[in-house]
Amino acid sequence: MPELKTVGLFLVTAVAEIVGCYLPYLWLREGKSIWLLLPGALSLAAFAWLLSLHPTAAGRVYAAYGGVYIFMAIIWLWAVDGIRPTLWDLVGSGVALLGMAIIMFAPRTT
Repeated sequence: MPELKTVGLFLVTAVAEIVGCYLPYLWLREGKSIWLLLPGALSLAAFAWLLSLHPTAAGRVYAAYGGVYIFMAIIWLWAVDGIRPTLWDLVGSGVALLGMAIIMFAPRTT
């Protein structure tokens, strides 16, 4: 069960980071309201806080989180940008998730 909690926390963390980066993008590239920077900043603050909730070493968490971020960015590409992922997007995401699982769930002595 701790594995499901870890993956769930990573998924929520990735959404917070993506939203925190997407909202300023909308302002800078799409001419949307500057007020999008406020929820963007709050989302990035939530992202940093969520990463701190993991009980393992920060470097390991950051490395493993990258795999989940890649997966969630591809989901975002499809759900928000309306661009269907290619087979290679899906394969790459799968490899990234496998890397996350190896880093986070490998047996450790300490």
